[in-house]
Amino acid sequence: MPRWITYALLIVTALALVPLALVARARMSTSTRPRLHVVPDMDSQPKFKPQSANPMFADGRAMRPPVPGTVPRAASWAEAPGGRDGAGQWLTALPLAVTEPLLRRGQERYDVFCSPCHGLAGYGDGTVAKRADRLREAGWTPPSSLHGEVVRERPVGHLYNTISNGIRTMPAYGSQIPPQDRWAIVAYVGALQRSQNARPEDVPGELRAQLR
Repeated sequence: MPRWITYALLIVTALALVPLALVARARMSTSTRPRLHVVPDMDSQPKFKPQSANPMFADGRAMRPPVPGTVPRAASWAEAPGGRDGAGQWLTALPLAVTEPLLRRGQERYDVFCSPCHGLAGYGDGTVAKRADRLREAGWTPPSSLHGEVVRERPVGHLYNTISNGIRTMPAYGSQIPPQDRWAIVAYVGALQRSQNARPEDVPGELRAQLR
């Protein structure tokens, strides 16, 4: 093979590696300049980030409050916003019918998302809580018992909001649990609380004779 062909192949091979080297360098480095977009699509466009200023409005805020009278697109039972009614008060009753399928769904979702910390019976003794206690994790906050007086007296809207947005060290599950399943969990927690704080008169008359 002529020597010039060998040189030409080496040059072509070296040039072919240049784009790969540039791509690798771009992926491993940071820059204040935007990347080169051959097809820009909608990646680069004017926008306002959360909490940023916008001189277009009199109050200077880019984040606009809802227009008075705005009706949410989601079903009202599914998204009573944050578990509150139109007046901003916690809902005191479930916004959907409590049925056996709903309670079974709530139990299944509770077992998946809630029981690792709160325990299957709701006393805050789930496997995660037990392990953290055993390891004496620094900063660990034991999960609340769902049967304490404070939790039992909370309105259903408060419980729904807790699942959606978290509370204290408990994380939010709004992105993982759909609204209907959140209400199903609230319904099941209510049944769980009643089962652990039941009175003899709560038992049907024909079954009271079986109580010990």
